[in-house]
Amino acid sequence: MKNILVAKGGGRPKGNTAQIVSSFAEGASSAGHTVEVIDLNKQEVNGCLGCNACRFGKPCIQKDAFNGISPKILQADCLVFASPLYYWTISSKLKAFIERFYCLAIEDADPPLGRYESYPVHDSALLMTAADDFFWTFNQAASYYQFALVNYIGFKDRGMYLAGGCGDTNGKPCIADTDHLAGAFTFGANLYK
Repeated sequence: MKNILVAKGGGRPKGNTAQIVSSFAEGASSAGHTVEVIDLNKQEVNGCLGCNACRFGKPCIQKDAFNGISPKILQADCLVFASPLYYWTISSKLKAFIERFYCLAIEDADPPLGRYESYPVHDSALLMTAADDFFWTFNQAASYYQFALVNYIGFKDRGMYLAGGCGDTNGKPCIADTDHLAGAFTFGANLYK
């Protein structure tokens, strides 16, 4: 069984993203996995400063919640990134969280893919919700996930669950009126099948 860490990057406390994360976690737990959800609305995680003080094996100099979260990241088998769609990409809270992976880099004289360093290898997945459901709704967010986390950092993609058509941005969450909660449960339950 796997240790799954979900980083929920924004959204309303009982909104579409919170609901899809809950359904995913229930599904993964039903398959015997351990799931922990980190709510970035409740944790202060600032973006990377680019100061390089953390370079190889040193902790980030910022004194925020990421320093307490980083051991959980290192111990996880799978990192799940969850976000509402904000301006056609992931939320700024989730982006700041991902930027801080820089301090987890390991010096490597021959890094893969032409990078400057290596990162701890994990499986990963992306969960997203959006009011819109156009054919291009998630293109930018999915591209960022694929490029930054899978291609560059080197995570092993376990898939994406992209839930469009969850109601309008000014109204109440409408994900319960779709099949997405059941779909997210199934996605979680089958993540390792």
